[in-house]
Amino acid sequence: TPECEKYACCPLPPYLEDSGCVIEDDDHAGRPLRDVCFHLLKLYSDRCYDLDQLLDPRSITSDPLDYRLSWHLWEVLRALNYTHLLKQSQGVLNAGYAAQLESEGLWEWAVFILLHEPDMQ
Repeated sequence: TPECEKYACCPLPPYLEDSGCVIEDDDHAGRPLRDVCFHLLKLYSDRCYDLDQLLDPRSITSDPLDYRLSWHLWEVLRALNYTHLLKQSQGVLNAGYAAQLESEGLWEWAVFILLHEPDMQ
């Protein structure tokens, strides 16, 4: 409300935390950019929380094509029975991480990642 002011800063990702940058809305999907820990707390309080926001690489690192932690976090969440990530988003995570590994010469690991591709039925 107009008479109340914000008492805390938005939980920005670590790479933006000390930059003095204030991001209210993200250009990508109209959603605010938040830290992955914030998203994990939201998921804890709401089991149906949007996993796309949580697994967005930009909530973890400044490189939007760095899928390393996002992919591993998705595998942990999947083991905990969080299965409401769209198949398309799963495919993006798998393909992005596999491409990263292949570009580093780790094609064997890229094949391992691609074996986690969702069923194409």
